[in-house]
Amino acid sequence: MASEDRGGKDGIAVEVKGVSKSFRLYHDVNYNLKEKIINWRKRGYDLFWALNDVTFDVRHGETLAIIGPNGSGKSTLLRMMTRILKPDKGEIAMHGKVAALLDLGAGFHPDLTGRENTYLNASILGFKKKEVDAIFDEIVEFSELEAFLDNQVKNYSSGMYVRLGFSVAINVDPDILLIDEVLAVGDEAFQAKCLERIRRLQEEGTTIILVTHTTDTAAQLSDRILWLESGRIRMLGDPWEVAGEYHKAMSLRPVGEEAGTRELEMTEVLLLDGEGRPCVEFETGKPMSIRMSFLAHEPVENPVFSIAVYNSQGLLVYGTGTQRRGVGLGTVEGEGCLAFNIPSLMLLDGRYFLTVNAMSSDGLVNYHFLDKKYQFDVKSHGEDEGYLGMDCEIVRLRRGGSG
Repeated sequence: MASEDRGGKDGIAVEVKGVSKSFRLYHDVNYNLKEKIINWRKRGYDLFWALNDVTFDVRHGETLAIIGPNGSGKSTLLRMMTRILKPDKGEIAMHGKVAALLDLGAGFHPDLTGRENTYLNASILGFKKKEVDAIFDEIVEFSELEAFLDNQVKNYSSGMYVRLGFSVAINVDPDILLIDEVLAVGDEAFQAKCLERIRRLQEEGTTIILVTHTTDTAAQLSDRILWLESGRIRMLGDPWEVAGEYHKAMSLRPVGEEAGTRELEMTEVLLLDGEGRPCVEFETGKPMSIRMSFLAHEPVENPVFSIAVYNSQGLLVYGTGTQRRGVGLGTVEGEGCLAFNIPSLMLLDGRYFLTVNAMSSDGLVNYHFLDKKYQFDVKSHGEDEGYLGMDCEIVRLRRGGSG
């Protein structure tokens, strides 16, 4: 457990000052005891700086999301906040009681039962048995693991680990809660339950530091985002501004699949704005057009073209096609072009991935299937949250429901 000093000045909960952390990367590996003894003085290594001169503060009641590519130092930073690791340079001060949900199984003993590990995990956080007794039923109820509580946790699935660990962390009433990505492991219903509890903790004034790879979730949950890259702070500030810059900087493309018989082949797919210009960043409520150029190498009878849009978590948020819209194309041969014109794009802030498909009218043959091969960003004005914008008029009514 990190320091429980509550003396943070000017409402500061976490102070990180000039923190650097290095690890040794050895050039060779000794595989047996003899080699280790002979080469113990000769083994060379390089220093890898996971963090380099990182400085920032987190205020009491603030939620800070930490993002960045793999190897940027996010998890290392959280481990130093819990004193699992010590910085080589600089210092970290935690002002308040800290609870952390880090690696799967962290704070658990595999040979102990879920019940025993609940007490063990809480004791690591500084709680006495009597204090755990008082909140034990709440922990079990939130985790939904009552039937498995007396089983050894080594037999738990990764999702069950997350349930128990998160339930302990939130019910010990921490001043500061640290979460490192592990919520991505749980099932969708439990993830939603955890996010709802996080929002309650925010309302109650808990300081939360969250490491995530899901930038859109980070922007929706946090007051600020810290972007780490190569162990240094790249950007720190407004969540949507940082998320937008991060999206622009990340040239990562989804590992999209491409398949099909290719009797009919998509030769070009373009995303266009309202002026007909190629575009990868759109605004909510503005026009968007998806233009597909294709080549039928032989006559194809009434092919079906479709589009599907997925969010950054891989969930389908919109899909349509010529067959669903009652658009028959007849016999297609040679070159052609098709446009899906969306006069008002109602997606909200985030990064989205586009799938396009050309298939037979019975749906049994994919001529050309390009799964999540294209990506685009959407910016909105911030009035709403989620993935879908809707027209909504709010009217104050008199008693009895009349306008």
